[in-house]
Amino acid sequence: MTVHQRDWQAFVTPAKDGAVHMDLAVDGITCAACMGEIERGLKRLPGIRTARVNLTSQRLAVDWVQDQTGADEIVAELSRLGYTAHPFDPASQKQRQDKTGKQLLRCLAVAGFAGMNIMLLSVSVWSGNATDITPETRDFFHWLSALIALPTVAYAGRPFVTSALKVLSAGRLNMDVPIVIGVFLAVGLSVVQTIQHQHHAYFESAVMLLFFLLVGRYLDHNMKGRTRSFAENIAALKAEVAARVNADGSVREVPLSRIAPGDLVLVAGGERVPVDGIVETGISEIDQSLVTGESALAPVTAGQRVYAGTLNGAGALQVRVESASGATLLDEVNRLLEAASQAKSKYVRIADRAARLYAPLVHGAAGLTFLGWLLAGLDWQPALVISISVLIITCPCALGLAVPAVQVVVSGQLFRRGVLLNSGDAIERLAAVDTILFDKTGTLTLAEPELCSRVDPQSATMALAGRLALASRHPLSAALVKATGALVPLPDVTEVSGAGLDTSVDGVPLRLGSPLFCGAPASLAEKVLNDHPGASLLAVRLGDDPVELLAFRQKLRPDARPVLDLLRTQGYALEILSGDTRQAVAACAEALGVPRWQAGMKPAQKMARLEELQSQGRKVLMVGDGLNDAPALAGAHVSLSPVSAVHLSQAAADAVFLGDRLLPVADALRLSKKARIAIAQNLWLSALYNVIAVPVAVAGFVTPLMAAVAMSASSLAVTANALRLRWRAAGGQPPAVDEHLDAARPVKG
Repeated sequence: MTVHQRDWQAFVTPAKDGAVHMDLAVDGITCAACMGEIERGLKRLPGIRTARVNLTSQRLAVDWVQDQTGADEIVAELSRLGYTAHPFDPASQKQRQDKTGKQLLRCLAVAGFAGMNIMLLSVSVWSGNATDITPETRDFFHWLSALIALPTVAYAGRPFVTSALKVLSAGRLNMDVPIVIGVFLAVGLSVVQTIQHQHHAYFESAVMLLFFLLVGRYLDHNMKGRTRSFAENIAALKAEVAARVNADGSVREVPLSRIAPGDLVLVAGGERVPVDGIVETGISEIDQSLVTGESALAPVTAGQRVYAGTLNGAGALQVRVESASGATLLDEVNRLLEAASQAKSKYVRIADRAARLYAPLVHGAAGLTFLGWLLAGLDWQPALVISISVLIITCPCALGLAVPAVQVVVSGQLFRRGVLLNSGDAIERLAAVDTILFDKTGTLTLAEPELCSRVDPQSATMALAGRLALASRHPLSAALVKATGALVPLPDVTEVSGAGLDTSVDGVPLRLGSPLFCGAPASLAEKVLNDHPGASLLAVRLGDDPVELLAFRQKLRPDARPVLDLLRTQGYALEILSGDTRQAVAACAEALGVPRWQAGMKPAQKMARLEELQSQGRKVLMVGDGLNDAPALAGAHVSLSPVSAVHLSQAAADAVFLGDRLLPVADALRLSKKARIAIAQNLWLSALYNVIAVPVAVAGFVTPLMAAVAMSASSLAVTANALRLRWRAAGGQPPAVDEHLDAARPVKG
């Protein structure tokens, strides 16, 4: 037989600062404690910079210095720790996870069916007067129970036995070890008691323990699968190839990795856009729901930006590439999802440490209980039964699920509402916010300006101006194109850098650009600015006709006012800090009902205001998008950026929200508060359970079956408390809040 060895070096890719990166799918990760064991174990290797485990997808991301450690050594260390590694491939990983889910379901069905039959036999022995059942009949029922229980434990216990054997072979403990010990002791003791013709046997306890544990593990697996599907759906939007238009006009399909900024790609009708870029030629409609949250198709033409992952309509487009593989908005969304699921919060770290200490404590408590009852004069068999009960009832499964269960649910809820976390403890910090600072430009307003006044559709000058604007990528030109609905560009256009566009129509000169470039009188510009404070001006001049000045302003996000009203009613202090002009900020603040605002602020001034608030004990949320917001975003207690933000701001922010609306900010704050409450409830529930259950079990008032039910019930309780967040979200908000949210949410159709 030929043994094939995998070349792990082939799966290594370059990373930042001369390091290398590798993604691995790791089998055997069952709880938060496993994450810590893997990360700590790998960091003991020389040259390892980061090792992050995603509990949901069982993905391990490692960055290291290749000269100090090889890829084979990393995989070998994982094997030594008791885990099996595979190259990470979303498709094959999904198949493995589906296989695991089916195995858990089969084990659950076998344990449930066997448990019911053994319970019936046990009831037959326990019910009625003991003298009604002869010892022979009782022994017969016990042997029947053994005949059912032994193969059931061997089959249904495989998920726990496999995990326990792996970690024991690596010299470690996990939560499955006390489970396996408890089950095997219960079965072994029951066989001994049956051989000795005793009245009691605990086959049903062992089988029902497996049943309840499998219920909890299957629910946990299913919940992870739901969250995993979010990332899978995003990954499915990514194209693997692109049709590159060569210099000679020929079109060749090449891997996306071969596409570079500046290339021209063809996007046929019905295809997904493979890159971020600007449309050079073509007219079509794009499904931009990934970016804007709107399900309605948006018309696109030359000069407009399109994003990777969006779906092209019927028309063919030629797109000039700005960002290709690894650098698109879609890739950024994927990175944020991965970072959020890998990062650890304060609560997770607390639960990890507690779970790590719990395994030796569980075994120690069970051993001391056994010795204590022996010293008290109890026979070894009942003393062993009590110690088995202690071993089972103190298993820290509930503690291990307390925080991850809530994080899985809430991260899914946030993702559905267009919020992508970039920091593991962002949920906790969002829940503590009492003050919100907003940037104006690009945050409270949309990045794209709009025309202040209505364009006369019959105006020949405006129609020509719109066609001329197609030749420019300037934001004001794009807004004019949108306002006029222009589709066909004018020929022979000359662009004067920093001034505007110049051409002629039937021998008549046509200019579009700055008021100075078009010869607009200063008095006219002053009058328009008085009518539209803070506006930007674009001038149009056709031949000897009077110059027409068009005023543009940045459009408020469509739900900005109702969302800020909602935040105000919830007790948040609101403030606008902007680098824009005083007139523009004043108009925005008045429209949104925000009395406290400051204009013309530089980054240092924003930081000074932030530090002033923090010195007063305020927990500040900074919402901004520009380069001048990056220091404040990094320095705030917690921060949010819109998806349109520059990459530096996104890197500084703790979360990014998608779409043209501000509602995700309110949703993030609301869900974070609920998550913090649910996490605290789960941790207290786990602690209270042990405070009550352990003394009762040590005192001998709990049978192994009762211990199995109690332990499983505690795990199911924390999971159900986490799922309650999903059920409440599906059920809606209180009426007073609904009015605000209904006004803010987009109308789909």
